[in-house]
Amino acid sequence: MNQDSLFPSAETPGPNSHNDAAAGRTHSSHSQDYFHPSHDAPLAVRMRPRSLEEVVGQDHILGPGKPLRRLVEGSGEASVILYGPPGTGKTTIASLVSAATGHNFVGLSALNSGVKEVRSVIADARRDLIHGIRTVLFIDEVHRFSKTQQDALLAAVENRTVLLVAATTENPSFSVVAPLLSRSLLIELHSLDTEALTEVLRRALVDERGLANRIRATDEAIANLVQLAGGDARRALTYLDAASEAVPDGGKLTAALVAENINRAVTRYDRDGDEHYDVTSAFIKSIRGSDVDAALHYLARMIDAGEDPRFIARRLVILASEDIGLADNTALSTAVAAHQAVQFIGMPEAQLTLAHATIHLATAAKSNAVTTAIFSALADVRQGKAYPVPAHLRDGHYEGAKKMGRAVGYKYPHDDPRGVVAQRYIPEGLDTAVYYHPTTHGAEQRLHDFLGRLRRIVRGDS
Repeated sequence: MNQDSLFPSAETPGPNSHNDAAAGRTHSSHSQDYFHPSHDAPLAVRMRPRSLEEVVGQDHILGPGKPLRRLVEGSGEASVILYGPPGTGKTTIASLVSAATGHNFVGLSALNSGVKEVRSVIADARRDLIHGIRTVLFIDEVHRFSKTQQDALLAAVENRTVLLVAATTENPSFSVVAPLLSRSLLIELHSLDTEALTEVLRRALVDERGLANRIRATDEAIANLVQLAGGDARRALTYLDAASEAVPDGGKLTAALVAENINRAVTRYDRDGDEHYDVTSAFIKSIRGSDVDAALHYLARMIDAGEDPRFIARRLVILASEDIGLADNTALSTAVAAHQAVQFIGMPEAQLTLAHATIHLATAAKSNAVTTAIFSALADVRQGKAYPVPAHLRDGHYEGAKKMGRAVGYKYPHDDPRGVVAQRYIPEGLDTAVYYHPTTHGAEQRLHDFLGRLRRIVRGDS
């Protein structure tokens, strides 16, 4: 075994889990409290995995030959950022790999640590390194570290003064500074599936650390707990803990008892994180794709999680023009009305208004012709095609304008019985420009049939 690797064998004792005379201070030891919690600790704490073999649902990183398994077995010294939803084992894995190392372990939480604490750990690690002692620095919720705090880690990680093991529920691409990302191995954990959560719950029922066969549970009760947990092992065990209190020793936990003791699932949704962006994206794409039921599902998730209803309404207003446009002239009116209604009604009643608008937009005829039209026009302008405004279209409401040729020769369309006249409106150099291409969807069909004739009249082709 390479003793310089980040994660040597689990059997390798940690030399600095005790008072280190050379360094002259007590190093932290997390394994005793972590792996041997008190008997009255919550079930989720008592059932924390004691080895990587007990970690379920993450075979893509822990299976034979997978990235984290290779690190644990000693091949490499890369710092690691563990990224994934709550209750998937980030802190557990970090603690397990830290326990496996023969180096000093120091844990910081971004909730109560600042630049001062980070620099102090690095200074201690630098002094320890002189005595041949390596430091593994574990940072929980690293996404809560400011840019300045993260920058304070860079040199120490780059020089391997510390070996970083960090955990985050936020997408590191947005929450971790690029230089720190480039110096670390990013490992993503997945939400636990039904099979993995079922294993976690059944293990807790029989394990001596858990309920130790004090009660039994029906398959329906387990299935209900899995559904309520939403892929979160910690939540699944917390719910089992709560429901089991209603069952006498030797009794059976049923689906009815689960329902009585756990009245609802907690929607996983972080208004500043991936869930916010992912659910919002799915909401918009479902409306665009005309799947009204999927759109209502994602709307319900946002509402249930406490998303700002004004944010939802703003997204609907944008979508009405972006994805529906003139295929349904009433879509924008509905979306704007919903936005205004949300402002003065508020929740919970505004959820009806949001549902009203969502259903209208999801079932409306779709066209992105408005979107492509303005983007095409912007592309010409940004390429330098902002040619002079024709003289007859310029402002003539000031003294001396006519002498300069301003507004001279302008034809007033209402003077023609058709309400339209042949006249140059577009600047010279853009005579062939065509930006708006109506579809044949919904109300835009009329424009599709009419616009060609209208352009020919305006541009003098007929």
